Amino acid sequence: MVLSGHEIFAQLGGNIVIDPFEPSRLNPNSYNLTLHNELLVYEEVVLDMHKDNRVRREVIPPEGFVLQPSQIYLGRTAERTETHNLVPMIEGRSSIGRLGLFVHVTAGFGDVGFCGYWTLEMFAVQPVRVFAGVEICQIFYHELRGQVTEYTSDKYQDNHDIQPSLLFKEINPDFDRDPQMRFPFGKGEVRG
Repeated sequence: MVLSGHEIFAQLGGNIVIDPFEPSRLNPNSYNLTLHNELLVYEEVVLDMHKDNRVRREVIPPEGFVLQPSQIYLGRTAERTETHNLVPMIEGRSSIGRLGLFVHVTAGFGDVGFCGYWTLEMFAVQPVRVFAGVEICQIFYHELRGQVTEYTSDKYQDNHDIQPSLLFKEINPDFDRDPQMRFPFGKGEVRG
């Protein structure tokens, strides 16, 4: 069962935290989240699941930033959310989708207990100009049945920034302990 907007509001400060919260962004059964002013762009031509792929940081200027097709852009919500005893999910807003902008490639499904900013995997069908602060996606909540074990992964939990893929940590469990794995291109490399 999906929570209504009234129920989302009623559970604020308990099972649901949205910070900052703006009442005008509350919908009949969701809440609109906004785009932060930074993006990460992978610098590798071929992304490798086994590696910490290089990224560069882009700031969205006041006049906007044009997303190009055939490129994944990682953004994040300006709002930090926290969810307990419910399953949070995000979807792109229909007005955004009608511009040919996918807000998440596959990761719209959140885990009960997730706390942090939502990383957005944005992909444009054709060039589209985006702006910081635009209401880019909506979060909604499903009720959960059964015993709850909250999400506690150290991979993405309590993040404070855009999170590129950390799959390489699952594939290479010794990544954090082995300096050669952490710096395959040399210690001077800027990662974003």
